[in-house]
Amino acid sequence: KEHKLFCTSPPHVAKPKVGNRVTVVLGAQWGDEGKGKVVDLLAQDADIVCRCQGGNNAGHTVVVDSVEYDFHLLPSGIINPKVTAFIGNGVVIHLPGLFEEAEKNVRLEGWDKRLIISDRAHIVFDFHQAVDGVQEQQRQEQAGKNLGTTKKGIGPVYSAKAARSGLRICDLMSDFTQFSERFKVLASQYQSMYPSLKIDVDGELTRLKDYVDKVKPMVRDGVFYMYEALHGPPKNILVEGANAALLDIDFGTYPFVTSSNCTVGGVCTGLGMPPQNVGEVYGVVKAYTTRVGIGAFPSEQFNDIGDLLQTRGKEVGVTTGRKRRCGWLDLVLIKYAHMINGFTALALTKLDILDVFPEIKVGVSYSVDGENIPHFPANQEVLQKVEVQYDTLPGWKSDTSATRTFDELPENAQKYIRYIEDHLGVPVKWIGVGKSRESMIRIF
Repeated sequence: KEHKLFCTSPPHVAKPKVGNRVTVVLGAQWGDEGKGKVVDLLAQDADIVCRCQGGNNAGHTVVVDSVEYDFHLLPSGIINPKVTAFIGNGVVIHLPGLFEEAEKNVRLEGWDKRLIISDRAHIVFDFHQAVDGVQEQQRQEQAGKNLGTTKKGIGPVYSAKAARSGLRICDLMSDFTQFSERFKVLASQYQSMYPSLKIDVDGELTRLKDYVDKVKPMVRDGVFYMYEALHGPPKNILVEGANAALLDIDFGTYPFVTSSNCTVGGVCTGLGMPPQNVGEVYGVVKAYTTRVGIGAFPSEQFNDIGDLLQTRGKEVGVTTGRKRRCGWLDLVLIKYAHMINGFTALALTKLDILDVFPEIKVGVSYSVDGENIPHFPANQEVLQKVEVQYDTLPGWKSDTSATRTFDELPENAQKYIRYIEDHLGVPVKWIGVGKSRESMIRIF
């Protein structure tokens, strides 16, 4: 009897249907790979575009019809007027930043009628941003180096979330008196930890109260919303990852990382959906490597090559305005990102930046103290000592920015792409050769 109880489902209960699958776009390096452009392409056919983690520390630039849009918190797919944008529970939201961003993107029409915010998303307060700055200053004074955060309050708000003292959108939408009491307790906790911190408690509460009526029409129970979207009529649902694999709180180059999971697991926890609803997972890879801020960077070039990549690629952070550090493509790093994310295809961006190089190097393996290591090291000190073994490929020394098909690319550019595919065992689906929507070459 017991055996029958646990072995089979009763015949009248059908196996649950999987429903719609989401397409995921993730950064495969340290961010700034051009995820926004891939999302913009896919969003043209999308019904819903989601953000699942991070906050306004992300930076996506998209150019459509010669108009440049800069996004930090809004999903960049919201450019499509038919798209509904969803900010999931894993995202942390600075409300003034959200409205400022929408106002700056003046050509963005009807965004407030097409944005849905999960009621379980945590709120970033102005004092979180102030705390972020104080913490960075303390790190600099105590250890001689900081983490290089964006000072957008992301770390402090995720810390408050883990410490169970954070406040969420659902709290703001509920009893404002209770919300105010909890807000004051949280503010006083920070003031006791950081005596130099100045917090205008009443001023910020007044501003937050003003947001209640503006935000309320956008707020839904995020889990129920996603379930309905996944199990209703067929829909194209796109998930736009922020940051990237090597900035993931668990898998990135810790401690020089962000405070959320920007790998594929963050999609399920950040939206409230099961893994069987994850469909295609597209990794976005820049044709070389960049990193903003400090932390180990094995293939970095402290020379004319690094300078040329930086100037040609206009490598300056969208969110911080900081110059990005530059180096050759590192396939050890991409392979590691693939192990975690299981990419089904890649988008290779900014190939045109390599047009002027007579030869191009690609990092293919690491050694430490003369011994090859088969994995990507977790420890920062070990990663700083890594020596990269490179393969050298011939450059193509011609302008690729006007090419629109794979066959039009120079032979050596085609070989470079095939080399990457063969090494990783993942096909390249798109190649980026410029800023505009038209300059993304689709291979299959």
